[in-house]
Amino acid sequence: MQGYTPGEQPQGGAFIKLNTNENPYPCSIDVLEAVYLALARGLQKYPDPMATTFRKAAARVHNIDPDWILCGNGSDDILTILTRAFVGSGDLLRLPTPSYVLYKTLAQIQGAQSEEIRFNDDWTLPPEFAASRPQLKLAFLPNPNSPSGTMVAREAILDLADKLPCPLLIDEAYADFASFNCVDLVAQNEKIMVSRTLSKSYALAGLRFGYLIAQPQIIHDLVKVKDSYNCDSLSIAGATAAINDQQWLAENVAQIKATRQRLTAALAELGFSVLPSEANFVWCTHPSQPAQPLYAALKNERILVRYMNYPQWGDGLRISVGSESENMRLLQTLARILGVKLR
Repeated sequence: MQGYTPGEQPQGGAFIKLNTNENPYPCSIDVLEAVYLALARGLQKYPDPMATTFRKAAARVHNIDPDWILCGNGSDDILTILTRAFVGSGDLLRLPTPSYVLYKTLAQIQGAQSEEIRFNDDWTLPPEFAASRPQLKLAFLPNPNSPSGTMVAREAILDLADKLPCPLLIDEAYADFASFNCVDLVAQNEKIMVSRTLSKSYALAGLRFGYLIAQPQIIHDLVKVKDSYNCDSLSIAGATAAINDQQWLAENVAQIKATRQRLTAALAELGFSVLPSEANFVWCTHPSQPAQPLYAALKNERILVRYMNYPQWGDGLRISVGSESENMRLLQTLARILGVKLR
């Protein structure tokens, strides 16, 4: 099998990193204080295996009970737990394409098959995504999607869940930057589950913490297959402080969404085709300039973006929304590479 290849993480030198959808701003100061306090208490004891303090805090934010929440070492851990629980050798995992390439790897680890259903050209889902098959045990749907930043409507998701013969995981890694989310749909259909991460909107990619929202009977059984202590004491403390600081989240998200709008407009001025994004990144192509040489030229200028090439779809650049200064450096460099003026 081919393992998942993470985005480049340079080990030396000064790079502008716009390739892995990290938050360009520091996390809430409350997080640092909580981690320091947890560290002062010592690390000689095992952490709470269920991350109870976080579950209670997240339950208040989402207006649900704590037993609807399962915590993980990043949302990738949640995806692994789900695949381990629902998909066995010879079974089928369904996913859209282009989307998060880790999904396919998780199926391979289980000895299962992955069925990739191509998005329509307008990034809606075709009817085949809801088709029943005997081996189908789980479906993943990123919403907003990566790399496009597009979304599938809530009504379409409810319809999918009704038609699918298996659970449907809505991967909401970027939902805090979007115009809607699907958390309330979990109560409407047992098959709908929602995963979240604190890596993006809470600026905690280095902490590794995510969680799942599902009906309690589902959570009860998923606990059986998770690692015993899959979240450490420091990450539980930091994640709890982060989700409790909803004012910081609202201000940070508003700032990134405003910057995203300016970045989209500026890239369009440079001649790029840019999809309207509901995430903290944009997907763009250029009608006359191939994406791979642009990626290489930017890397040579110590600016990292994500070059992605999908079979039967094509390639493009996924660019994370950086700070104002990082975005300006990117745009100025692109203008120079393309030989155009930036207004």
